[in-house]
Amino acid sequence: MEYKEILFSTEGEIAFLTLNRPEKINALSKQMIGEIMHALSAVSTDESVKVIIFKAAGRHFCAGHYMKEMISDGLKEYKFIFDQCTKMMQMIHEIPQPVIAQVQGVATAAGCQLAAWCDLIVAEEGAKFSTPGVKIGLFCTTPMVAITRAIGRKAAMEMLLTGRYFSAREAKELGLINKVVHYEDLDKETRKMAGRITESSRFVLAIGKQGFYAQADQTDDKALDYAKHTITMNLMAEDAQNGIKAFIEKKTPQWKNR
Repeated sequence: MEYKEILFSTEGEIAFLTLNRPEKINALSKQMIGEIMHALSAVSTDESVKVIIFKAAGRHFCAGHYMKEMISDGLKEYKFIFDQCTKMMQMIHEIPQPVIAQVQGVATAAGCQLAAWCDLIVAEEGAKFSTPGVKIGLFCTTPMVAITRAIGRKAAMEMLLTGRYFSAREAKELGLINKVVHYEDLDKETRKMAGRITESSRFVLAIGKQGFYAQADQTDDKALDYAKHTITMNLMAEDAQNGIKAFIEKKTPQWKNR
């Protein structure tokens, strides 16, 4: 597939997916959503890639949905847009590789949702996050899902009801993002985080990512049972046995990714 609104590349064990509509503040058009889904589907089966960095061209990360596609297209078209957007967000959780959002400038509405669905977020100190739909008569119910799970009910309600911008520092205090860095260090620090992740087995990273989200919404008893079963099966993996042996022998493990 030839991409028109995103860029996709790989460097070693890291893949880069770049929103590439800077003149539209990287608004999520139907075309862009389709391209993102195609890229995520392709990279999910690429065993050479351990981490994905989600970034954006230009001054800003993403301004949300492309609002010109939200005017008088009718119920069928609206359902299509949000069905596709929901599938795209779900893919971020379901693919085996951890996904890091690299955020500069604004991440609003579905753009904030996109960042929040990523497993980790590194943001520059001038970045701002908001769900301002309430101000134009369109409550941000789809971003609400990811944001509530990331920062809790009270803070999420403030973001949703006021539509105000939350600074990168505020967002970090609330647990929405992992790290705040100087603008000029954003790319370097995101790559550094990705590099630390690539030091581990792709197979084991996939087990961990799947397990994290599977247990998160379970009761304590069910989560513990799930975790017990998962770690037992993890121990049967070749990489686990090699890793334990290397630890005992004080050597660097050599991953087979199985």
